[in-house]
Amino acid sequence: MRVEFTLPDLGENIDSGEIVKLLVKVGDVLEPEKPVMELETGKAVVEVPSDVKGRVAAILVEEGDKITVGQAVLSVETDLNVDITAAKPAPPPELVVPVKPAPVAEKTEQPAQEPSSIVAFPAAPAAKRVARELGVDLVHIAGSGPGGLITEEDVRTFAGAKPRAEATVTIYEPLPDFSRFGKSERKPMSSVRLATAQHLAHAWNTVPQVTQYDDADVTQLDIVRKPYAEKVAAMGGKLTVTSVLLKVVASALKQFPQFNTSVDMAAREIIQKQYIHVGVAVNTERGLLVPVIRDANQKNILELAVELSALTKKAHARELKPADLEGGTFSITNLGTVGGTHFTPIVNWPEVAILGISRSRKQAVWVEDHFEPRLFLPLSLSYDHRVIDGADGAKFLRWICEALEQPFFLALEG
Repeated sequence: MRVEFTLPDLGENIDSGEIVKLLVKVGDVLEPEKPVMELETGKAVVEVPSDVKGRVAAILVEEGDKITVGQAVLSVETDLNVDITAAKPAPPPELVVPVKPAPVAEKTEQPAQEPSSIVAFPAAPAAKRVARELGVDLVHIAGSGPGGLITEEDVRTFAGAKPRAEATVTIYEPLPDFSRFGKSERKPMSSVRLATAQHLAHAWNTVPQVTQYDDADVTQLDIVRKPYAEKVAAMGGKLTVTSVLLKVVASALKQFPQFNTSVDMAAREIIQKQYIHVGVAVNTERGLLVPVIRDANQKNILELAVELSALTKKAHARELKPADLEGGTFSITNLGTVGGTHFTPIVNWPEVAILGISRSRKQAVWVEDHFEPRLFLPLSLSYDHRVIDGADGAKFLRWICEALEQPFFLALEG
């Protein structure tokens, strides 16, 4: 018998993705949990495992295709003794929709028949999980998804449970007809660009943001940093300003815990995180990614520099996994290699603050009776005004500046 392997529910609100690489070919034998393909879902590449056993009879998609949960990916022959090269393509099994049996007489002696002759119904993993939780037999449910796929909502509706809230529909203002003004071309958004657009739009609409600016005199830090650059490079890292700021920010979050929170307006609560995971924005050819360094407060600058370099390489090589992008409590974004003075970064919701770094510049400073050339690093701090007041924002940013200006300050208070 032939069955279809469909894109399963991958969780984390992932409903679609782009096929980066197919890991099977016609004739390959599938086992449960064997990787079938690499799928780019928003910002990470994940391996999609098989949930069926059999031989691949046909591949129904191509690399580069965008597919959705429930879409058929492979045709699989479950009888391994069948020669798929000689057999004619079999149509997909007829979907038999069972009817709930009518009530029987109270004293009937006939045992209930087993539904062994009924074709197995396709169901999303989330639907199977909810069915187990609610004690529902999937055989009694007609799926509303593609090809009769049973969805989580189908199970909840059948059980009389409260379905998940539908996503809010966004209505966009129609664009003008650009062909009136000249030639133009439409190009689909990449999965990364689309995820970024949706996430930042949500953050901008949700978080009342304030940005404060300050400059850190990093003249002494630059002198101290350079002699150690080769040692860090030998360990596989780069001793950049960002890697130093990872340590500074992690220390600052211990001093100012309100910057390490999230806001739950529905529950009217502030969630205080007991861990410090710092995300660092990486500009790739596919768009902006923010891999997360976990427990940054428990690592020294050398360890942070090495880990940051490794994550940056993974981001450019499309090797980041969903776990690499999750759990951040604060973010850092550096535009110093591009240029500019200050800018206004958008808070990476559900975090409550983000630090922007611009290009350092030399500036003449009057010291006692003469001018001295000093190196200044422009910093921009955006934060959620619902949980952070302006005075707190100014103190937090000044603390970071002082830690950069006086290296001993970090050892003393960090």
